[in-house]
Amino acid sequence: MPKPNFMPSFDSDLRWVFRLVRWAGLVVVCGVAIFVIGCPYLHVYQQHMQGRAELAKAEYSKQILVQDAKARQESAEYLAKAEITRAEGVAKANQIIGESLKDNEAYLRYLWIHNLEEGNHDVIYVPTEAGLPVLEAGGRFNGRGLGSAVATKDVDRPEPKAGSSDRR
Repeated sequence: MPKPNFMPSFDSDLRWVFRLVRWAGLVVVCGVAIFVIGCPYLHVYQQHMQGRAELAKAEYSKQILVQDAKARQESAEYLAKAEITRAEGVAKANQIIGESLKDNEAYLRYLWIHNLEEGNHDVIYVPTEAGLPVLEAGGRFNGRGLGSAVATKDVDRPEPKAGSSDRR
């Protein structure tokens, strides 16, 4: 009977290494082939996904702009309704005040005197002839745009400096 050989021979170890190298080489070659073939498809897929993402972003931006425009339109409609309501209220108040003051000259005179006593109001005296105001009296120019002879207290203008030829 032959003697059992518990030690593998050098030839069997070498065959095992060659098989391993062959399989590793085959895996590497297959990986390179898949990479070379699949790389363009991967690039196309990435562009496709990027395009879909940009489209979704554009649609979302459009929705935001549409909602913003709708909100502005709705706000403008409510502001217009509020302005109409306010104008109607002012018109009614003016109508009531106008009707109450039609034949009430004594009350109007009272309000006029009361306002004169109450505040620091400028009183403007307008010269008249036959009940009509005299707009051009040939007076000097007062610096307000027209050559009228209306005497006013100028609050806006500073007082002239000493030695200045500007007279009022």
